[in-house]
Amino acid sequence: MGFEKKVLCLSGGIGGAKLALGLYRTLKPSQLSILSNTGDDFEHFGLHISPDLDTVMYTLAGESNIEQGWGRANETWTFMEQMRRLGGNSWFNLGDGDLAIHMRRTQMLAEGKSLQAIANEFCHHLGVNATLLPMSNDPVRTRVTTGEGEDLMFQHYLVRDMAEHVVQSFNYVGAAEAQANPELLALLQDPDLEAIIICPSNPYVSIDPILAVPGVRDALKACQAPIVAVSPIVGGQAIKGPLAKMMSELQVPVKALSIAEYYDDLLAGFVLDTSDAELAADLQMPGLVTNTVMLSLQDRETLAQTVLEFTSGLR
Repeated sequence: MGFEKKVLCLSGGIGGAKLALGLYRTLKPSQLSILSNTGDDFEHFGLHISPDLDTVMYTLAGESNIEQGWGRANETWTFMEQMRRLGGNSWFNLGDGDLAIHMRRTQMLAEGKSLQAIANEFCHHLGVNATLLPMSNDPVRTRVTTGEGEDLMFQHYLVRDMAEHVVQSFNYVGAAEAQANPELLALLQDPDLEAIIICPSNPYVSIDPILAVPGVRDALKACQAPIVAVSPIVGGQAIKGPLAKMMSELQVPVKALSIAEYYDDLLAGFVLDTSDAELAADLQMPGLVTNTVMLSLQDRETLAQTVLEFTSGLR
């Protein structure tokens, strides 16, 4: 395969974390950096919640709840049971182990530590040897403007309201004032960085918040490492989450080619699922057709190996 140096992947939560795990198990863990979306972050019960950061971290640590798709494995729920008993908000479930992460993060932020420093410390304690990079140490919050004229925090749209609203647009509040994570900018200038992979995450709410931080898109375009994206749309459907619904409501064709066109100026190559093989001829860039549906751990590893080999050929 020939990857002896560094690889960066851009990831949202559940879907992106699957490929991130495949890369983590395929490469030497120290070779891999994961750039994580923090636009999903919000404050709940007075605590700083970082859903995508934590999903990636739990996944790489082998502590994710595979059946549920979010949260920690072997979780207990005493806190939420008592919160419901006392009439408190219960729309966003926080398991007892998960709650400790959020409490500790909130405490460390109050002590003046950055999201990056906190991610480093949490990864150390959980035995994760890859580098987890929050897109910024500054607050950026994704908000969803709906057809009903509401302006919702993303977690209210997705979890509380179960993505029932018609999407009109997205706004990344605070992005214009945020500074890109300096560790990310340093990595993008590192001659040892050999590949950049955009995981099969939602482009609007997982990847766009990252690209909205000033300097990130330009630094990615200037980087010498080839950038490849894996389609989150397979056979006209989203594997996970409301992406297909969002695309339809935004009047974007729900097909893999729309994702390639969306990222167009960033990409050196694009990865399609075998069910979309007929679309490959219409790509305006090198394409790879392979199985992208990751049902098993072996699927994650195989896709990671295949994407790395494809990317290696683009260098």
